[in-house]
Amino acid sequence: MRDTMTMVDRIALFTTFDAAAIAALFILWSVIGWRIEHPSTRHPSTSTLMAGYRRIWMREFVTRQPRIFDAQILSTLRQGTTFLASTCMIALGGTLALIGNADRVAGVAQDFTNTGPPAIVWEIKLMVPALLLTNAFLKFVWSNRLFGYCSVLMAAVPNDITHEKAYHRAEQAAEINITAARSFNRGLRSIYFALAACAWLVGASALALATLVTCVVIWRREFASHSRKILMDN
Repeated sequence: MRDTMTMVDRIALFTTFDAAAIAALFILWSVIGWRIEHPSTRHPSTSTLMAGYRRIWMREFVTRQPRIFDAQILSTLRQGTTFLASTCMIALGGTLALIGNADRVAGVAQDFTNTGPPAIVWEIKLMVPALLLTNAFLKFVWSNRLFGYCSVLMAAVPNDITHEKAYHRAEQAAEINITAARSFNRGLRSIYFALAACAWLVGASALALATLVTCVVIWRREFASHSRKILMDN
């Protein structure tokens, strides 16, 4: 029965509120990400402030002897991306397993409500967090690769501070470092919104509320957190 359903039949299983809630999820995900990466000069985001400190780090790196401390920091950053990439793979595998057993999920829902939508509805709802987790995984993998590029550039910085290429290569390392951090932050935001998307299993209202709460939490951390206040204190 489910295999013979047309696309129109499947769309009819969802309400206009469902469509609006899922559209709001992806729109707000894109908008808040763009705003964080392109804030006003008068009110920078925490990510933008940290980008400035990364440039300072690479300038200080040129004259630091020995440079073991910097290598340890970069190693820690790479470990963070590796851990979260692995976590995304585990979460994605669990989500795909649920999609493959959507009939059981539908059966559990019917036990609680006596009525419930067909399994295809649960499959589609679970596909949203799966897509967001996939995006997060790809961002973390790319971030890890970029931190690797950064380590090579740092190793290429001459030990002689009077060398004409010393600060130029340090600036290159800083920009690659910032790009890696940007991908890392995008991966984190994808995870946040994947968690919000799970609320759709409860209903469109829960999805809308979870999306709003997620946006507020991200906005506060980037524009109104105590850590940002500390970073602003120059």
